[in-house]
Amino acid sequence: MAGPDNLEVKLAAGVLSLSLAGFVGIQTYEGKRNTAYLDTGNVVTVCYGHTATAKMGQRLSDATCDFLLKQDVRHAEAAVKRHVTVPVTQGQYDALVSFTFNLGEKQLANSTLLRKLNAGDCFGAAAQFDRWVYDNGVIYKGLVKRRANERAKFEPGCKP
Repeated sequence: MAGPDNLEVKLAAGVLSLSLAGFVGIQTYEGKRNTAYLDTGNVVTVCYGHTATAKMGQRLSDATCDFLLKQDVRHAEAAVKRHVTVPVTQGQYDALVSFTFNLGEKQLANSTLLRKLNAGDCFGAAAQFDRWVYDNGVIYKGLVKRRANERAKFEPGCKP
């Protein structure tokens, strides 16, 4: 029996915010390393996938890592709000923010996923998550798992 609590409401991305579950998902998939390292794509990274100001040899406190995570989530949210022109559910929004956090605004903006979503092909957009599992031409199990999770959050909002 469907009640009002079970409805997937679609709203403009501009009025949504990342849910707590979406935030925890990003934390979990990114993992935290307080000391800077080279990620699988040879990008200097620190804390929860932070790359903008990361420098090799850098060691940051937990508080600084938490601050950078929140700042990076805000950037990913702003990118989704700028580029998504159709109403989305909370689950779709969370999936898109996670995707953008991991890959960056440019990848979102130039993606077939975004083109299909904005053109009204929701299921076609959902299928695109499965294509983003490579880093430097290599499939990574962690990316396969993350994209499957993002798709699982996104696809229920495609109901006709």
